[in-house]
Amino acid sequence: MNKKEIPTKIYLREDEMPKNWYNMRADMKEKHPPFLHPGTLKPCTAEDLYPVFCKSLVEQELDQETTLIPIPEGILDFYKMYRPSPLVRAYCLEKALGTPAEIYYKFEGNNTSGSHKLNSAVPQVYYAKEEGLTSLTTETGAGQWGTALSMACAFYGINLTVYMVKVSSEQKPYRKAVMETYGAKVIPSPSDTTRVGKKILEANPTTGGSLGCAISEAIETAVTTDKCRYVLGSVLDHVILHQSIIGQECKIALDKYGVKPDIIIGCAGGGSNLAGLIAPFIGEKIKGKSNTRFIAVEPASCPSLTRGKYAYDFGDTGKMTPLVKMYTLGNGFMPSANHAGGLRYHGMSPILSKLYDDGYMEAKAYEQTAVFEAAVKFARTEGILPAPESSHAIKAAMDEALECKKTGEKKVILFGLSGTGYFDLSAYMAYNKKTMTDYIPTDADLEQGFASIPRIPGIND
Repeated sequence: MNKKEIPTKIYLREDEMPKNWYNMRADMKEKHPPFLHPGTLKPCTAEDLYPVFCKSLVEQELDQETTLIPIPEGILDFYKMYRPSPLVRAYCLEKALGTPAEIYYKFEGNNTSGSHKLNSAVPQVYYAKEEGLTSLTTETGAGQWGTALSMACAFYGINLTVYMVKVSSEQKPYRKAVMETYGAKVIPSPSDTTRVGKKILEANPTTGGSLGCAISEAIETAVTTDKCRYVLGSVLDHVILHQSIIGQECKIALDKYGVKPDIIIGCAGGGSNLAGLIAPFIGEKIKGKSNTRFIAVEPASCPSLTRGKYAYDFGDTGKMTPLVKMYTLGNGFMPSANHAGGLRYHGMSPILSKLYDDGYMEAKAYEQTAVFEAAVKFARTEGILPAPESSHAIKAAMDEALECKKTGEKKVILFGLSGTGYFDLSAYMAYNKKTMTDYIPTDADLEQGFASIPRIPGIND
């Protein structure tokens, strides 16, 4: 079929939806370094992780050999309520930019949670139910993950406690309302409900919190509650495995029209959306079958890839997690309270960190006013109000398309529209009123975070 005949929206049939998750680690030439037990400094075993995570998720987390992992029928049945999601050719944006580039985006906002997070929430709660658990705990920043998990927990009949980053809970009260509508208990973090929360508040009573704080509180509650485990929506390998359905659907849709992306772009906080989008495409690059460029886009106020250190660090502020080799700003890093764009985690997925360190990916960082300028342009041309997180990818895609306009090259650009921004209207109001400001941490600011990275002879020198 000629490319001129490509429809605005490319939908897959239900029977074309992938039946397996793609485990990109199986195709990586070098695996990322293992988790380390903080007490012994030896690689974590499954038994080390069982007290915190569901057993099936631990098995997926540690599996570096199985390329395709079957999706259980019970999960596929849930997926079919909102998947496959549309792949959209951004004809209106192309015209507005005057670019010869072809721009496509994978839209993950067509579900009540408003984002891609449901792709991993569903299997995580499904496996918890299969294991006989009765409750789960988690953290959430901007709220997409907490919303998605509350939906899945309501469906499967599991109790849920969500520790929501305090500044986000204040900025986005309607996210809290949706979570509570689905039955979740939402606690602003840091809180006085946990030992670690009290300790953080004693040290910094006015803190707006961070994902690292919220993770610590969620883990503490999980390990001290009967038939309860901790689940999370980004960073770890099993989450990225579940999100691979995004990229697989993209590839199936593009292959129908003979379209090969030259550039694939995704926003990057913990890494789940970006990794899910690029999964099958970067697998081809690893095998030498393509030369696609992959661009991770992060906020300038929380620049883990572009300004962080590749080191073993704790995944949480309370230092309760295993040590993870990742690009990190330090577990003690606290994002600026004026940052409204999500993507607030201090570290990056171990898989993405390894791919970036090995040169398979690029990274860019943008100030939030530039990101919201791109978001408004996109909303006015494509008719969707994008999530602030997704808008980082939009900004980079627009910049690449404008570069094509300069050079006359007709490149194919694919980016992830990971969700909608209808719960982020306070941030849009600040942008529209011109009260939004940018914050870029100084080297001295970053050094304070780096100081929290553990110094381990022979590992982190």
